[in-house]
Amino acid sequence: MTTHDSGAQTPQIITTETVILDADAGDSNEAVITRLTGLLADQGRTTDAADLIAAAMAREAKSATGLPGGIAIPHARSASVTAASLAMARLSKKVDFGGPDGDADIVFLIAAPEGGSEHMKLLSSLARALVRPDFVAALREAPDADRIVELVGEAIKPKPKAAAKPAEAAAPAAAAVPASLEKNGATAARPRVVAITACPTGIAHTYMAADALKYAAERADVDFVVETQGSSATTPMSAQTIADADAVIFATDVGVKGRERFAGKPVIASGVKRAINEPDKMIAEAVAASTNPNAAVVGGDASASEETTGSDNVGLGGQLRQALMTGVSYMIPFVAAGGLLIALGFLLAGYQIANKTLDSSKTLSDGAFIALHNSLWDLPAGGLMQYLGGVSFAVGALAMGMLVPVLSGYIAFAIADRPGIAPGFVAGLVSVAVGASFIGGLVGGVLAGVVALWLSRIPLPQWARGLQPVVIIPLFASMVVGGLMFMLLGKPLAWVTTEMTDALNSMSGSSKIILGIVLGLMMCFDLGGPVNKAAYLFATTGLAIGGVPQLEIMAAVMAAGMLPPLALALATVLRPKLFTEVERENGKAAWLLGAAFISEGAIPFAAADPLRVIPSMMLGGATTGALIMAFGVQLQAPHGGIFVFFAMNGTWPLFLLALAIGVVVGCVAVVAAKSFHAARNPQEEAELEAAIA
Repeated sequence: MTTHDSGAQTPQIITTETVILDADAGDSNEAVITRLTGLLADQGRTTDAADLIAAAMAREAKSATGLPGGIAIPHARSASVTAASLAMARLSKKVDFGGPDGDADIVFLIAAPEGGSEHMKLLSSLARALVRPDFVAALREAPDADRIVELVGEAIKPKPKAAAKPAEAAAPAAAAVPASLEKNGATAARPRVVAITACPTGIAHTYMAADALKYAAERADVDFVVETQGSSATTPMSAQTIADADAVIFATDVGVKGRERFAGKPVIASGVKRAINEPDKMIAEAVAASTNPNAAVVGGDASASEETTGSDNVGLGGQLRQALMTGVSYMIPFVAAGGLLIALGFLLAGYQIANKTLDSSKTLSDGAFIALHNSLWDLPAGGLMQYLGGVSFAVGALAMGMLVPVLSGYIAFAIADRPGIAPGFVAGLVSVAVGASFIGGLVGGVLAGVVALWLSRIPLPQWARGLQPVVIIPLFASMVVGGLMFMLLGKPLAWVTTEMTDALNSMSGSSKIILGIVLGLMMCFDLGGPVNKAAYLFATTGLAIGGVPQLEIMAAVMAAGMLPPLALALATVLRPKLFTEVERENGKAAWLLGAAFISEGAIPFAAADPLRVIPSMMLGGATTGALIMAFGVQLQAPHGGIFVFFAMNGTWPLFLLALAIGVVVGCVAVVAAKSFHAARNPQEEAELEAAIA
């Protein structure tokens, strides 16, 4: 049985072959996801089951997918998915998916292909149906898979819009406006609340939060409109709807698109899961905020992350960490582009390209035009390669010169939205000018964001509000932050940077090896998380400073980051019985991921068995980091793994040796840990229990 609608036929989102009822699918969320993925793979819905499992588990690692009422909706996008699909399990033994009120016995695995499509609307319809108690009860009472498919088909079938009552056909994805919000008539006394919901993947939680809030508003007799910023097409609510609203709810795990539209409105802000778990409380808080003169409001064009009573906003420390990570994430493309272009310049023109001079006062690094003239006219031997190498080196140097301003600018952006960008970039440029480098960029970015956010909260006359985000905030925030950096903070931060650089340059022997150990531990601790990114930021910003110690640090960080996938891939080959079938499949892909310096290739292993995998990888990473430093390996490129050996100034054999030793150490450690205290396979446990019985 397949899903269908009247008229055009829709894809087979779910079939009886992808449903299992009253089954024991294992004791963990990964076991259940693996079982459901197997059903989809058997039906040709995914070309790579391991890839889909890894994507779903990576999503689980970000935040739990358990919902109130014993439901779980693990979901993921993957290029291996051939068509948007559902697999469903009604479990005989509940499994922990991190639900707020206990384990789940109804699990839907939502598998979406890369890129948006009409299928996303069908999947979001299912997510919305799961907040209805009657639908969930019907799923639990269904006698067979045919009934399940029928129920799901009805839930995801497009509903015809009533021509006579267009306002009543409002759906979260369409952000339609109820008539009561568009008219100031008999319903004027009812509170009016609008909301934005958004989650990182935009597949399920976005729409479930929207419907949960909508039903809660109906129960509270509140006029309500929601705009879902998810995978389905987003229809922004009208300016009149926003103007008539008494309060706004931001239930998001990502930034709100068009936040400035709600300037001045009382706001209740939280993560998207709170809207699913506590919709009635959030509606009540919004209604209370609408009449509270002291309630937090959305700033002019700035971030509305203010905490309100009863909300579960991220604390100050968490907000600061998110801002720093935002700056790093925007900086990394400049690092990759600039660093690899510089490395390419060395490959084409030799390492001496950085020291060739046009005259006695300037070098190639002083700009692209100098590079062009110097390499094209002054180096007749191998002129074309020298020319291209000079261009590559110069462009890369200019890109690397943007690291600190970009870091600072987007830290400020994360704190104060778009008005923070200009003062943030100014703070970064001033930091470079006074010699404070990336430490000054970090401090300046935070300062610029805070000042811009504070300025956005200053009440201005209506005629001046339009100038606030584009003139007033950038002007005065840049003036304040630039002045503070030049007159007060610049020299102390430059002194800190100089001392750190001198300390690195003076490192030798055991102190340098200790640094390599620390960097190796950090790179393998959370495999792409904040600690890993902190070590990577330390290394890549060092490339812009220059110097032998910085190049050695970059080599240590890259080698340690390559190690976890490679060590685990080797372990699956040497002792395959210690790993599940899915892990063995992941191990095949981990070879390439590790070789390309993608530490995240080890996440599926770490998520399934963190207490044995992570310490083992940290041991291997510390070994490799120490050896890289001891061998004096230098690396000019910030990314690429084995594909940038040409940027190692002839030291790549030592790089490979250090990496190989660390991989062996990590492999032996994880095999030993799993051998001495191996986790039983659920199937083996069942067979053992049957034998005892």
